[in-house]
Amino acid sequence: MRIVPREPQWLDAAQQRTWRALVIGNTLLMDQLEADLRRDHQISMTEYEILVRLSESPGRAMRMARLADSLAHSRSRVTHTVGRMEASGLVQRADSPEDGRGVVCQMTEKGFALLESAAGTHVAGVRRYLVDVADPEDYAAMGRVMNAVCDELIGNRPGWEIRAPE
Repeated sequence: MRIVPREPQWLDAAQQRTWRALVIGNTLLMDQLEADLRRDHQISMTEYEILVRLSESPGRAMRMARLADSLAHSRSRVTHTVGRMEASGLVQRADSPEDGRGVVCQMTEKGFALLESAAGTHVAGVRRYLVDVADPEDYAAMGRVMNAVCDELIGNRPGWEIRAPE
């Protein structure tokens, strides 16, 4: 049986403008937040997010596979980033005490001190470049939309909850 592809349901002009605003706005926002972190703390956005995830975990530690999932990044990308962070003394890796098969990444005191310092820069940027430029209702609507997107896409991966804890 031959499957005939359907004609795509094209975006109308307003939908296309909104989509492009989302894409370019997200790119510009992430680039600026990263530039601020690099300028003031010499870390990337990914490194910052790794420190955040570790800080929210018991013992400031996570299995590497879970860490990669929580960032929605490939395991190889996270492994390379963690390797650089380990060389800088921000994290350390060890065999999992649970089963000895997996690898655990744990934040060091140096990593926690950097996170405490960088968090102020990061939240100031999020507030300045996003929260303060949006009406509260629009900001709340954006959260609802992005949570719906997460529900749709995470729904295909049971047990893969990567959103911030409530």
